[in-house]
Amino acid sequence: MSSPIFSESTHGSASDAVAELASVIDRLRSADGCAWCAEQTHESLVRYLLEETYELIDAIESGNRDDMLEELGDVLYQVLFHADVAGKTAGEEFTVQDVAAHMSAKMRSRHPHVFGDVTADTPDEVVAVWEQSKREEKSERSSTLDGVPQAMPALLLADKLLGKAEKLDVVSVDSPSPFQFSDERELGAVLLALVASARGQGLDAERALRSALRGLQEDIRDAE
Repeated sequence: MSSPIFSESTHGSASDAVAELASVIDRLRSADGCAWCAEQTHESLVRYLLEETYELIDAIESGNRDDMLEELGDVLYQVLFHADVAGKTAGEEFTVQDVAAHMSAKMRSRHPHVFGDVTADTPDEVVAVWEQSKREEKSERSSTLDGVPQAMPALLLADKLLGKAEKLDVVSVDSPSPFQFSDERELGAVLLALVASARGQGLDAERALRSALRGLQEDIRDAE
């Protein structure tokens, strides 16, 4: 059975549409194409990837289908653009087909409960299988912190690191908390109040949290 991702639409099949977009990018970056597009590198494109990702997040959170359609296209464009740059860069020379093939293999490997004979019936069991598969694939890593992107927004990084710290018994998120919230709206209001208070006292909340996270990472490495 074919995937609904590649089902027919008013624009033909998804595979045809993606190939057409890749062709557009190839044309833009050709000698007689767009001078700006032709000179871009992976590094110069990073800012646009970040911008488009955040715009997609806004579209998802707003629930606007038309905006989501557009922003998903912008993110897809970035992926294909990077693949085109790689395909024409000596020493890289991989294509979007290579990217897709690598991801297909990765997903099959990380889901042995779907594509193999491993059993995982609950979300927690699935996460455990994922983590085990990841450890086996990344056997060269010496710490659970290896591969954690430090450029993540501080709150996202905090959540990521707390999850790792909890597994090592460095912290316990199940212990009684002095902060109780009825929902995320209330939590958001408190977070905003904290940032406002920090700002009023001339403090940088983002930098303060990142500093605390560096200490948490030291604790995690010590526990390892």
